[in-house]
Amino acid sequence: MSKEVELEIKDLAYGGQGVGRTEEGKVCFVADVIPGEKVVVRMIREKRDFSEAELVEVQEASQDRVVPPCEYFGRCGGCAYQHLAYPAQLLAKWNQVGVALRRIGGFSDFEVQPVVPAPQPYYYRNRITVHTREGITGFYDRSGRRVMDIRRCLIASEPVNQALAEYRGRRPFDGVRTLSSGESTGFRQTNDSVAILLLEEVAKQAGCGKLLIDAYCGSGFFAKRLRGQFEQVIGLEWNERAVAAAKTDLLPNETYLQGDVSELLPSALAQVGDDASVLLVDPPAQGLAPQVVRSILEQPCKRIVSVSCNIATLARDLKKLAPLYELTTVIPLDMFPQTAEIEIVAVLEQR
Repeated sequence: MSKEVELEIKDLAYGGQGVGRTEEGKVCFVADVIPGEKVVVRMIREKRDFSEAELVEVQEASQDRVVPPCEYFGRCGGCAYQHLAYPAQLLAKWNQVGVALRRIGGFSDFEVQPVVPAPQPYYYRNRITVHTREGITGFYDRSGRRVMDIRRCLIASEPVNQALAEYRGRRPFDGVRTLSSGESTGFRQTNDSVAILLLEEVAKQAGCGKLLIDAYCGSGFFAKRLRGQFEQVIGLEWNERAVAAAKTDLLPNETYLQGDVSELLPSALAQVGDDASVLLVDPPAQGLAPQVVRSILEQPCKRIVSVSCNIATLARDLKKLAPLYELTTVIPLDMFPQTAEIEIVAVLEQR
């Protein structure tokens, strides 16, 4: 039988796991716990610098603990925070953003604004990706090795759950399928209601000026909203279908270029003059490519508005830009309630 120990949970790490220390002082990570709780855990994995454990019993529960409404919570690999009251989820994510920017980014003099809450903490996802293996359709469990049979997802919208029921009813072959609430071209934010708040925040932080360069522009989600605030808008995107969609409903001040952003960005930045110019970047989760960072440093513009769903890669990229830019504003938005993910808007001004 694996060793059981008592822990006091001190923190929630990015990713959703609670952090405690054993009597020997070794850091221990465990899921489904809340800071301030005293728990009994069973050790499942020992590493040189830390341990991993599973929750056995909550001896002293936090006042923020709630009963998870989903029957799959604790086993499904999707949600991390259904046991945590929603205001406490927002506070935990706010803290995680600050910690990452300090530890990874090396920043000290900055302020993280309160997390913008989601209007709907449940039933918000406009798409899900399900897996079918040996006749079972659903999501991977927390181990990432086994597909769980999922009949209904409480963070998916009703149309998506209806699509899931219909898909399961067809007894699909083994494979992967994305089910959505409607057709879209190019990238679409997962949470429509928070996407509107994100759009408003980016428009506010971008301000107005002569030139907006929208790198990783997709089908023009941000550029279409901001084109009235700038004399010229240049969108850069690798996806051909997304660029074709962006070119519909085109105004004279809009230009969209298809290709590798790393290759397109230098010529776009060459058009930046002494007047107000803004670079908007919304890269994939892996962050900015090294060539993109080099181009930004070689041809800086007045302001950068960076949108990211990965605080670790965002902090890394901002650190690389810090020699020429000052981090002035950080706005987290809860695009993914109940999960460990967070969307962030960061604003940098040229020094």
